Amino acid sequence: MNVNQHTPMAPPYGQPQPSYGQPGYGQPTYAPLDSGYPAPYAPHNGPASAYHPGIPPQGSQQYYPSSAPPSQQPISSLPPTSQQRFVSPGQPQHTFPPSSTSYAGPAPPPTQPASTPVTQTQPPFHPHQPPFSSAPGGQPPAFTTGPPPPAQGSFPPQAPPPSSQPGSFPPPSSVSSGQYPSSMPPPQQPPQSQPPTYHPGPPPPQAQMPPTSIGQSNHQPPGPQGPPSPTGPLQQPPLQQGMQTGYPPGLAVAFLLSYLFFCNLCIYLFCPVHTNLLDKHLNIKQASDMPPVQKSRHRIDPDAIPSPIQVIEDDKAKTTEPFTTGVRGQAPPLVTTNFQVKDQGNASPRFVRCTAYNMPCTADMAKQSQVPLAAVIKPLAILPPDETPPYLVDHGEGGPIRCNRCKAYMCPYMQFIEGGRRFQCSFCSCVTEVPPHYFQHLDHTGRRVDCYDRPELSLGSYEFLATVDYCKNNKIPQPPAYIFLIDVSYNAVKSGLVSIICQELKSLLDHLPRENPEMDSVIRVGFVTYNKVLHFYNVKSSLAQPQMLVVSDVSDMFVPLLDGFLVNVNDSRQVIESLLDQIPEMFADTRETETVFGPVIQAGLEALKAADCAGKLFVFHTSLPIAEAPGKLKNREDKKLIGTDKEKVSDTKSFPLSSLAFPMFFSSFQAESDQERFLNDLRRDVQKPVGFDAVMRVRTSTGIRATDFFGSFFMNNTTDVELAGLDCDKAITVEFKHDDKLSEETGALMQCAVLYTSCSGQRRLRIHNMAVNCCSQLADLYRNCETDTIINFLSKYAFRGVLNNPTKAVRDTLVNQCAQILACYRKNCASPSSAGQLILPECMKLLPVYLNCVLKSDVLLPGADVSLDDRAYLRQLISCMDVAETHVFFYPRLLPLVKLESGALPVAVRDSEERLSKGGVYLLETGLHLFLWVGASVQQELLLNIFGTPSFGQIDSSMTSLPVLENPISQRLREIIDSFRAQRSRYMKLILVKQEDRAELMFKHFLVEDKSASGGASYVDFLCHMHKEIRQLLS
Repeated sequence: MNVNQHTPMAPPYGQPQPSYGQPGYGQPTYAPLDSGYPAPYAPHNGPASAYHPGIPPQGSQQYYPSSAPPSQQPISSLPPTSQQRFVSPGQPQHTFPPSSTSYAGPAPPPTQPASTPVTQTQPPFHPHQPPFSSAPGGQPPAFTTGPPPPAQGSFPPQAPPPSSQPGSFPPPSSVSSGQYPSSMPPPQQPPQSQPPTYHPGPPPPQAQMPPTSIGQSNHQPPGPQGPPSPTGPLQQPPLQQGMQTGYPPGLAVAFLLSYLFFCNLCIYLFCPVHTNLLDKHLNIKQASDMPPVQKSRHRIDPDAIPSPIQVIEDDKAKTTEPFTTGVRGQAPPLVTTNFQVKDQGNASPRFVRCTAYNMPCTADMAKQSQVPLAAVIKPLAILPPDETPPYLVDHGEGGPIRCNRCKAYMCPYMQFIEGGRRFQCSFCSCVTEVPPHYFQHLDHTGRRVDCYDRPELSLGSYEFLATVDYCKNNKIPQPPAYIFLIDVSYNAVKSGLVSIICQELKSLLDHLPRENPEMDSVIRVGFVTYNKVLHFYNVKSSLAQPQMLVVSDVSDMFVPLLDGFLVNVNDSRQVIESLLDQIPEMFADTRETETVFGPVIQAGLEALKAADCAGKLFVFHTSLPIAEAPGKLKNREDKKLIGTDKEKVSDTKSFPLSSLAFPMFFSSFQAESDQERFLNDLRRDVQKPVGFDAVMRVRTSTGIRATDFFGSFFMNNTTDVELAGLDCDKAITVEFKHDDKLSEETGALMQCAVLYTSCSGQRRLRIHNMAVNCCSQLADLYRNCETDTIINFLSKYAFRGVLNNPTKAVRDTLVNQCAQILACYRKNCASPSSAGQLILPECMKLLPVYLNCVLKSDVLLPGADVSLDDRAYLRQLISCMDVAETHVFFYPRLLPLVKLESGALPVAVRDSEERLSKGGVYLLETGLHLFLWVGASVQQELLLNIFGTPSFGQIDSSMTSLPVLENPISQRLREIIDSFRAQRSRYMKLILVKQEDRAELMFKHFLVEDKSASGGASYVDFLCHMHKEIRQLLS
C-alpha cells in the first residue's frame, strides 16, 4: 500500500488502551477572583473520522458587469452584493464584456455548539464512528449562478517576477519615485480613460490570456514620502531572523535582555514623563509631504467596493455546523465567526491557521504568485468549554514513538506496514520498527484496529508525557517560581502604584496557576524592591517578621540569600502578608528619584539559576533608569529622525530581546483612571497557564521547510525556537519555503512539537499536526487562501523590518508584494477584460483594505506626537499576536448600539466617519481600547438608559465605567462590554468620546477606512492606487 494513500474509514476495534487513561491536561479558564476556578472541560466523544484527501467542487459564483451604458448605470446604484465596479475619479466610464468569477473553495461545515456536562477529570478516550467521507456541501450561492469556466491549463512560462519575496526586501525600482496620486510621472500603461472596475473574477481558460511579463515598478503607497531608498539591496536582519532584534530607542527595557533565557519576563512600565495618551492626539499635524489628491468629478461609492463587514456577516451566515478538521486542505471559518471545532486528524484552527490551504507544488509557482506561505501557531491556546483540550498520552519509560530518521512523533499520517510491525514516516518516508509494547494488528483497510482508541493515531492535537531524557541535564525539573520586583522610587510611591501592587498581591497569590483547581499551586514566590539599590526579602515560614537584605553594589549583582527567598505561599502566608503591608510604609517618605533596571533583571535571573528552576519575573518599573549601573539609559527620542536613515541606525543599536516578554505600557499612569486596567491585566497574567523552558520545532514533509520565525524567542540554530515561557496567549508565525517539488496526491504535512514544563513541574510534549493540499494551478492557490492570516504574517514581517530598514522601504515592500499577488491573479486566473477593471480574488478581496490599515499603523506611519516608546510597545505586542488579535487591531469592530433590548448583538458597521449618526451611540473595539462614541443628537431616553442623565452636556467625559442602571439597555450594554473584554488577552479600558469633543481625534484615528491625520490614505484612494500599481505590472 502506498504510504500516502488515504484509506477509507473503518469501524473501530478493540478496547481503549490503558496506557493513557490518566488525568490529562485540564487547563482552567480565567475567572474573576471572587468566583474561583471553573471546572475543566467537558468530555469528548472521540474522533469521528480521519482526514480525507480533498474537497469536491461546489459550483461557481459568477458576477457579470452591467450591460447598460455608463450613463444609464451610475456607480452608486450598484448593490454591494452583486457585480461590483468603481471608476477612478475624473475618468469617463466604459462598458466591458462580461467577466465571471468562479469560487470553488470549501464551504465551512455547519456549526451548532453542543452544551456538554462539565466534569472535573479528563474523560477517557472513546472510540467513535466516522460520520462522512467527503467535505460537506455549502449553501447555494447568493449570486447569479452560471456554468463553471473551463479547466485551467498549465500556466505558461513567465518572465522572472520581481524579487519581492516574503523573506527579503527587494531592491528599489529604477523607476523614479513619485507622489500619490497625481504627481507621479505617467508610466507606460493603458490609457487613463479606462476606469477601474472592481469585480471578483474566476479562473478562465489560461490560453486566452495574452502572454505578458510582470515588470518591476516603483510601488509607492499613498501617503507621506520619506527620503529615497538606498540603491542596493536593503539591509537584512542578522542570522537568527526569528528572534526579536530590539526596541526603538527610548524604551527602558530594550537594552538588557540579551542574556535572558531561563526566566520569563513580564514588564509593567509606568511612564509619568510621557504625555497623556489622550493629549498626544490633540495636536496632530497634517503631513506636509502628503500631496493633495486631485479633485474628481465622480466620487466612488464606498458601498460599491469590497466591504469587510459584508464578508464577515456572510461567513457567519454560512457557518451553521461544527467545523470538522478531517478534510485535508479545508479552510476554516473566519476568526470573526463563532464556531465549534471537532478534531478529526488535523489541528484545530484555534491552534494553527495557515495563509494558504492549497500550497503551490513548485517554488517557481510560489515565487510567481508572491502569496506568503506561513502558519500562525498558538501552541497552548485555551479552547472553549464545549471543546476538549488535548489528551495526555503516557507511553511509559520508553517515551513517545518517533521516526528513527527525522524524529517526527507518531501521528495520524504515519502508515503501518508488514502487518503492523513497522511504520513508514509520512514526513521522510523512513521505515521504523514498532516497539513490542506498541504493536497492534491491522484491519482489512491497513489501519490499526486501535486507531480510534489512541489520540496520537486519530487526532490532530495531543500531548505526550515526556521522560527524563527530555529534561535538562536528565533531571526532573523543580517547580517553577514567580519573582515580583517592585520599583519603590519617588515616582512609584507618589503615584500610588506601590500600595496598589502590594494590596493586590495579597489576594492574587491564592490564584497562581495550577493543573487541578482543587489542589494548591506548586509555584514558589519571591520579592524584591529597588531604586538605586536592591532589597531582597527573607520570608521563610519560621520567621516572625520578614528580613531585608540590601545589595548596593549593582555593578556586580548577586543574590544574598537562597533559603527563604523563594517560598511556598501557603507555608509563608503570614510572613508574606506582613511584608506586603510594610513595603508601602517603609518607602512612604522616600526622596530617591533615580532607578536601575539592568541589575534588577540580572538579580531575578541569578535567583532562578541558584534555585535551579524555571520561572517568571514580574517587573513594575516607572521611570527611565538613569542611575549609574549596567544598562543606564538616556532619553534618546528625537522626532526629527523618524522616517530617516538615522532612525534606522538608532534602532539597530538597541539590544536584542531574547526572552518571551509580556510588556504592559501605561503612559502617564494615574491610579484613579488606570487602576482597573492594570489590576485586571495583572490578575490575568498571574493566573493564566504557562509553560516554562519551552523548545519548539516545526517538522515538514519533503518539499518544504520552515525558514523563518516571528515572535519573541531565542534561536541557537535554524530549527529550534527556545522560549523561556510560553503562555496561552502567545502565537508564533512560521514561514515556509520550497526545497523540492510537492505532489498533489500526497499534499504537504506539518508537525509542531513543543517541549515544555507545565505549571505543575511536569515535562510534556504538545503536538499539533496539519495537512494541506498542493496544487499545480494558480487558480487553486487563490481559491483557498486566508486573508486574515496573510495580514498577520505581513505585519510581523514589516514590523521586524523597520529595525534594519527605513520605514519608507518597508512600506514600499508591502505595497509591492500586494500588487504582485493581485497582478498574478489578474494575469493568470481572471477572464480577459479591459485593463480598466480591477479584478480581485474572492477570498482576497479584502487584502487592499487590510493592508492599508497595516500601512497606516503607528509603527509604519506614526503621527507627529506618537512616541518611540509607543511604536516599540506596539511592535513588540503585535509580534506575539494571533490572527484574531491582529484582525481586530488593524480593522477595529464598530458596533452601533441599536435595538439592544432584543438581546442579539447588533451588526457592525464599516470603520468610517460616514457611518456615524449624530443620533447614535457606537462602541469601537481595537483589542487594546474600547471607545464609546456618543452623538450630539442622541435621544434623551437613550441617554437616561445608558448614563442616567437626559442631557448630552451633563455626560461626564472622564468616566471609565458605565453606571449600573436597572433597565434592559444599560444591562445589555454592560454585558456586551464584558463579553468583548473576555475575548481579549488584555483588559480594554473604556474611553468615553462625545461628538466634537477633544477626545474625538483619538477615536477617529481608528476609523481606518478614512484618511488619517498622519497622512495615510483612505480605503478608496488606496484601492485606486493599488489598481494603478497592478496596471503598471501588467503593462
